[in-house]
Amino acid sequence: MAQEPTPETKPEEPKTDTTTQPVKGIVKAIIETSKGNLELELDAEKAPLSVQNFVNYVNKGHYNGTIFHRVIPGFMIQGGGFTPDMQQKPTDKPIQCESKNGLKNAKGTIAMARTNDPHSATTQFFINVKDNASLDFPSFDGWGYAVFGKVTKGIEVTDAIVASPTTSKGPHSDVPAEAITITKVSIVE
Repeated sequence: MAQEPTPETKPEEPKTDTTTQPVKGIVKAIIETSKGNLELELDAEKAPLSVQNFVNYVNKGHYNGTIFHRVIPGFMIQGGGFTPDMQQKPTDKPIQCESKNGLKNAKGTIAMARTNDPHSATTQFFINVKDNASLDFPSFDGWGYAVFGKVTKGIEVTDAIVASPTTSKGPHSDVPAEAITITKVSIVE
């Protein structure tokens, strides 16, 4: 009769973590906001790291209760990183920039927000409210901004968000005067 494996010899159980399940193809997501819903198609073929990153944060519930904290008419709306009282939410490690994936910063596309470091994107994203070809071109660092999907329904919601009056809150400018909340983000099959 075989002996029971000891803790040292027992094979490790596979770990199932829904935040790390690989995504493929086109991933559909819904962003529910206080102004209405946005339906998205995320392109995991052309932007696998960005889509996986976004899906991981969705699965953790990270975006639920955050706000669109930066709204600039004729440019974009940005969200995913701050609570209504402008507290920044914790993030995981930044991801590699995928701006050279062939997807363009056209009206209605969603892209990863980042700092001047091209490989600094974490939770924040932006939706282009017009064609922003200048964001496709490499800046002095050789990188643009990585598009990873597009709005397929609810573009009028982005129009309503970008039309919202803005103010400054602490060091942040272009903050909607009335919080525009991301109530829930979900991945749909």
